[in-house]
Amino acid sequence: QVQLVESGGGLAQAGGSLRLSCAASGRIFNNYVMGWFRQAPGKEREFVAAIRWIGFSTYYADSVKGRFTISRDTAKNTVYLQMNILKPEDTAVYYCATGPYSASVYYQTDYDYWGQGTQVTVSS
Repeated sequence: QVQLVESGGGLAQAGGSLRLSCAASGRIFNNYVMGWFRQAPGKEREFVAAIRWIGFSTYYADSVKGRFTISRDTAKNTVYLQMNILKPEDTAVYYCATGPYSASVYYQTDYDYWGQGTQVTVSS
């Protein structure tokens, strides 16, 4: 019923920037939470950022705060992750996810739908 498609991943140099997009389609409600998670090889999936569709409340992991910015375009049902000052440790597969308004945004178990992920690689 809900599909999430990520795009914008690729290769960047340390200190560079990338902008990820997540386009949602299907049965989408405007009171959902949209979030970004990432998973590096051999590591567990971790929270990156999230935004509430109503109210514009945003949340960030300490590791990306000040470098990454999450935003949304309501008309396009799209959420963005602007990644600046990239570091090699940002290398991971980045996943877009959505959950109910009442979700605890930091925990992946509270999200209901997931995209397939987009690879981000940052070279030193």
